[in-house]
Amino acid sequence: MGLSQSALEAAIDSAGEVEPKLRAVIDAIGYPETRSRPTGYETILRTIVGQQVSVKAAAAIWKKLEDGVGDLSDPTVILASEEDALRTCGLSRQKQGYARSLAELVVSGELDLHNLPKDDEEAIALLTRAKGIGRWSAEIYLLFAEGRPDIWPAGDLAIQIALGRILGLEDRPSEKQTRLLAESWRPHRGGVAILAWHHYNIQAI
Repeated sequence: MGLSQSALEAAIDSAGEVEPKLRAVIDAIGYPETRSRPTGYETILRTIVGQQVSVKAAAAIWKKLEDGVGDLSDPTVILASEEDALRTCGLSRQKQGYARSLAELVVSGELDLHNLPKDDEEAIALLTRAKGIGRWSAEIYLLFAEGRPDIWPAGDLAIQIALGRILGLEDRPSEKQTRLLAESWRPHRGGVAILAWHHYNIQAI
């Protein structure tokens, strides 16, 4: 269910001891609130449903799916649903393929979302076996649902922009640079990621 607020603040404090510019951000804008999502199949299915649509549209599709096909916490429901029924609820053919891929992996036991590998990279590799789940989606799940403390979504544009601003870089760092810049903040990079999003959102206002 995500990092606790106390664990999040402790992680940010630890990283701030290594990088004074992070400490300066905390002093200027305060700590972010923690983010959490439930663990399990339904959370990742919601990720698939919400891809490339607004939050409002995703919520509407989810409601139609619940009303039209049944209990979305049960992966067999998606597998038993006809293509036309899912399309009527707003799920495109591509997303149907993604949803079925996820459901098949869960039902077969190949993907046990309540017993993922403890190694982060191994867990990411397993999650991304589901079609439509890329590295970013896997990282977000591990950070916000499982509360893994060292997840660092270096490919996230907002994190790259915020990190560039925080560190006073002339240009937005690339994914590779973003990954390298954070090496000294292990094992607290998850907290820094949430701080970076917090900084980005405040700067965007």
